[in-house]
Amino acid sequence: MTRVLVAGAGPVGLTAALALARRGVPVTVLEAGPDLAAESRASTFHPPSLEMLADLGVLDALLERGLVSRTFQYRERRGGIIAELDLSVLAGDTPYPFRVQCEQSKLTPILRDRLLAAGGEVRFGADVRSVLPHAGGVEISTADGERFRGGWLIGADGAGSAVRHALGVPFEGMTYPERFLVASTRTDVAELLPGIAAVNYVFDPDEWLVMLRTPDHWRVLFPTPEGTGDGDELKRLPDRLRGVADTSWDVAHATLYRVHQRIAGTFRHGRVLLAGDAAHVNNPLGGMGMNSGIHDAVLMADALAAVIEGGPDEALDAVAEARRETARTFVQRATHANWERLRSGDPAEYHGELRKLAGDPVEARRYLLRSSMIASLRDVA
Repeated sequence: MTRVLVAGAGPVGLTAALALARRGVPVTVLEAGPDLAAESRASTFHPPSLEMLADLGVLDALLERGLVSRTFQYRERRGGIIAELDLSVLAGDTPYPFRVQCEQSKLTPILRDRLLAAGGEVRFGADVRSVLPHAGGVEISTADGERFRGGWLIGADGAGSAVRHALGVPFEGMTYPERFLVASTRTDVAELLPGIAAVNYVFDPDEWLVMLRTPDHWRVLFPTPEGTGDGDELKRLPDRLRGVADTSWDVAHATLYRVHQRIAGTFRHGRVLLAGDAAHVNNPLGGMGMNSGIHDAVLMADALAAVIEGGPDEALDAVAEARRETARTFVQRATHANWERLRSGDPAEYHGELRKLAGDPVEARRYLLRSSMIASLRDVA
């Protein structure tokens, strides 16, 4: 049977590879790094992703490592809780009416091990440098001169995708004015702020922030102004944390990064598919980036397996275009709206809407169907 190559051994690439291997498709994953990435990165799994991971047989292992979060909060920067929303109202819409907080670096070893058990292959140190599509498949060359041939290629190699660059696919969009500063701390935020949820969006026109709990740390995300040095921003991190709670914070790690909203001109280029950050990137507010990438991986892998098994090629075009449209009109629109709301200079009206939502199960369900990404995948009207 036709072998599929997958560039990138992150959660998206490994999910796609496992979905293919479970359908009996030979698959080889090419990862530029020497091993799986250990950075925390994304850490929220929404209900539809949990459904897909359950179908792939990896959810139980993820639940053993993660934290179930049934509620999340909107809070005021210099006040208390604006509203707490409970995903339990989605019990009729999904078997998993909650989020799971767990770093993606805890999922990827599970996926890799299940992929290997299913007969898949992972090659580390395989840094893709060139991609040559042709009528019968794709040939890849790596930095050390190795060549790999397959009938198809899935590019899931991140925002700087070598696959996308090699194909010349445009990646248009915008870059946010702020960098995001993320601090992972061993300080127990729940002790400092009693009643806080595992996921919290904190409004303030001058210094909004996000606070998330993971199994190992709390993570605090701040925006930073334009025109300042990274070193200066890291130096003032302790004072900014004391502004959240007046104590000496135990910071395990801190990083600054630029944030973009971009989308590839196409998610299919002949025998090559683009998925996850290689196809679309967005700000992290709402936790939709990794989740939409997992959705790309499963839906594209299923469609590709059907084509390999003799199904119509047009069905793969339809899935690729549908995933691009979802990224453009749902994910990017929702995450940008989250950014605008958090930094709003006059948020009183929106705060009132949130309070009403929290007290109205029907409206809360409608809202949570979108924020949980269920509405991005199926008609829930």
